Amino acid sequence: MAVYTLEARLALAVEIAEEAGQMIRNAREQQGFSQRLKGGIELVTDVDVAVDTLISRRLEERFPEEARLSEELSPEHALHTPAEQLWVVDPIDGTVNFAQGLRHVAVSIGWMEQGVGKVGVIHAPFLGETFSAAEGLGAFCNQQPIQPSGAETLESTLVGTGFPYQKEQRKKLLPRLEAVLTGCQDVRRNGSAALDLCDVACGRLDAYYESVSPWDFVAGWVIAREAGARVGHLSEVPDGVPADLYPEQLLVTTPKVYDAMASLLKAADHA
Repeated sequence: MAVYTLEARLALAVEIAEEAGQMIRNAREQQGFSQRLKGGIELVTDVDVAVDTLISRRLEERFPEEARLSEELSPEHALHTPAEQLWVVDPIDGTVNFAQGLRHVAVSIGWMEQGVGKVGVIHAPFLGETFSAAEGLGAFCNQQPIQPSGAETLESTLVGTGFPYQKEQRKKLLPRLEAVLTGCQDVRRNGSAALDLCDVACGRLDAYYESVSPWDFVAGWVIAREAGARVGHLSEVPDGVPADLYPEQLLVTTPKVYDAMASLLKAADHA
């Protein structure tokens, strides 16, 4: 069995993500894809499934012994029984954006070893950007080094977030949203958690908070951390679940505002 360095894994993940991005661009140009609701609430297109199949096939060719977790094709129990080596894939993060003709769409590919995120690649096919990082090697956008902003106060903090598909759950988030709108510079909601994380990593956003799914954040978590952002959770991570795979109550910020953002959001929960 071949032994791959982190650099080799990263290069292969970039290659696969950019191939998937070309498939996404072609699909939008042709406008022939079908749409349906998964679970009655979450949009999925046949392009999501086709791209997921492509990525899965490419990973199987190179890493046949390694487990894969992806939004469209993988088991739900992976969070509680994490594999020693695990690829975590979102074929299209921002499916609604894709279907609506918006540009915030991303392919997200992360790799974990023994519960720790080691490689992250996020490719935005309509923005022409590829974010990449591997443990100890720094973070990059289109091969140029990136780092988070120098924001130091909540008043100067531009915050990214998102909202769940279940509308009854959105009401619970309103106190946090009000606190951020009152205490911070402003809020952005771009519709792609993966790209929100990259935007914190490169200084376009100063903070990001949300609860998502593992495939939404694993790659971006690695990129943000390697860029120098501070990553964490607003709640305790359950025993036996790797922090790098636990998708609830995420908080990722430029380092100097993390504690203040955490305090603001937690206080809003108890207001």
